[in-house]
Amino acid sequence: MGDLTMSPATDDGLDAATIEVVRNYMTSAATEMQRTLTRTAYNTIIYEIFDFGLSLYDAEARLVADAPGLSLFLGGNDYALRKGLEHIGEENLDPGDIVLLNYPYWNAAHTLDVCIFAPVHLDDELIGYAASRAHWLDLGAKDAGYVLDSTDMHQEGLVFPGTKVYKGGEPDEEILELIRFNSRIPDKVIGDLHAQVAAIQTGGERLREIHRKYGSATVNAAIDHIIAHGESTTKEGLEALSDGTWSAVDYLDNDGVSDDLVPMAVEVTIDGDHIHFDFSESADETDGPMNVPLGRTQAMCKFVVKTLTNPSRTTNEGHYRPVDLHAPEGTLFNARYPAPTYTLWASTLGVDVIYKALAKGMPALIPSSTGGDINSIMLHSTDPASGRRYVEASNEGVGWGATDERDGPNALMHYVQTMVRNIPLEVFENKAPVRFDRLELRQDSGGAGRYRGGLGIRRDYRLVGETNVLSINKKTRTPGWGQFGGAPGAKNVVVLDVDDDWQARVQLIADNTDEHPDDGLLYVGMMRGAFRPDEVVSNRSGGGGGYGDPFARPPDAVLEDVIDGYVSIEAARTEYGVAIDGTTIDREETDRLRDA
Repeated sequence: MGDLTMSPATDDGLDAATIEVVRNYMTSAATEMQRTLTRTAYNTIIYEIFDFGLSLYDAEARLVADAPGLSLFLGGNDYALRKGLEHIGEENLDPGDIVLLNYPYWNAAHTLDVCIFAPVHLDDELIGYAASRAHWLDLGAKDAGYVLDSTDMHQEGLVFPGTKVYKGGEPDEEILELIRFNSRIPDKVIGDLHAQVAAIQTGGERLREIHRKYGSATVNAAIDHIIAHGESTTKEGLEALSDGTWSAVDYLDNDGVSDDLVPMAVEVTIDGDHIHFDFSESADETDGPMNVPLGRTQAMCKFVVKTLTNPSRTTNEGHYRPVDLHAPEGTLFNARYPAPTYTLWASTLGVDVIYKALAKGMPALIPSSTGGDINSIMLHSTDPASGRRYVEASNEGVGWGATDERDGPNALMHYVQTMVRNIPLEVFENKAPVRFDRLELRQDSGGAGRYRGGLGIRRDYRLVGETNVLSINKKTRTPGWGQFGGAPGAKNVVVLDVDDDWQARVQLIADNTDEHPDDGLLYVGMMRGAFRPDEVVSNRSGGGGGYGDPFARPPDAVLEDVIDGYVSIEAARTEYGVAIDGTTIDREETDRLRDA
């Protein structure tokens, strides 16, 4: 089905042009919410990284529009809004009320990915809802910065099940005081709360404007058509794919408490215009905080379906109606109280598992694996000059997988991050006691293939003052995957160059040193510790998988990779069978290597 502007007038007399005006207006309103949030937020995780999701809904709590941000936040807002309304009761919401929700199993996220939402009224008539989700820096969890080894939800911070933080347009100062006194960084947390409120109020005013302009009957009818169109485009997209059932499994490094690999398994079935996801073969709930609330699992599935069927269209509820999933309660992808959920990396890595399954049925459509992680480094402590607490973090790009037509892109954020960015070096160095020794593409990290996987990144953090450092990685022990003879990319790793007494200061949650060269450095996945000046934390992200036989890659392309620094001369010889002397291919030796 084409754009709505190409459709004839509808049966109810609503013309297609009006429908398109309403649709684009809603998207513009959500984008204005985004701009309001980023211009008023207090912490870099929001205004630099874009760790947020903003959504607009109609009076039936149906998604009408959202703004680019973190895709799994956007998908989770739908679930959180409905759970919040169930808990509070729509009849108990008055104009000007704003609700705070971070109870993980309803919020579709951990406690610091806070969702706030508000009803939108016009002359006492409910016309919709606005929602904003963003990552707060602290809300009284057992550890500052990030919780890596909790065993109970109540270790993960102050919980709000759906609490009015504004009533009748006025802030509830008792709730704000409760937040202030349960945060290590109250000024930034309260500032970010007000930024989210401002974004919601912006969205609400834009909803009122379009209802005033066209009338609620016209706007609501247009929304019905927009959602129906979204459903039809997804169904048409699914019908264009192969029918079948495919399954895959992959692993998290551990759960933060035990040292065992945690299996993530999925079975995907496409049957005509319907798609079903089954996570029942995944691990049971883990003791540590790897568990995923059901709403987050739904967001994973929504993301995959959107990318497969209509990635270029603005999002609405109709796009997800042909989707269902099965994740038994009490398993990894359907956490139940009081299972810890803080470190939600399974929801990122789990998307790669879904694509791994789908690649078995549609390899020409699905690229090889990404580097498969978010590769976050976080610094937190107290600034000795000002006495203020700080928390600063940045994610790292990974290599993306190659396809049957081209090499994988280098050093992009994992695709579930959508619009998420990293923090510029100059900003990070201004916010925390760190200097960066290097930021470069990681040579030989892309998986070899006829088409090469994208390269990961190496970023070296040199501490210039005492501070606490976390690494948040969960895909450092098992490789990704290539296709049709393509090799997986290099695995993620964090390398520590620390003083000899590091054991008293650093907790290694995933110690991978035995898998790497014996060079006196520590090779780890997830860790946390107190670091000293001149110690170095080197964050090295994984590469994408290759596609096709590496010996089928044209030697001139391999030479170009060597000249660019993507592939070493040694790897050109051993992985691609291409002998290179300086900037020249030894054709005779190359033929011998490839014929061997």
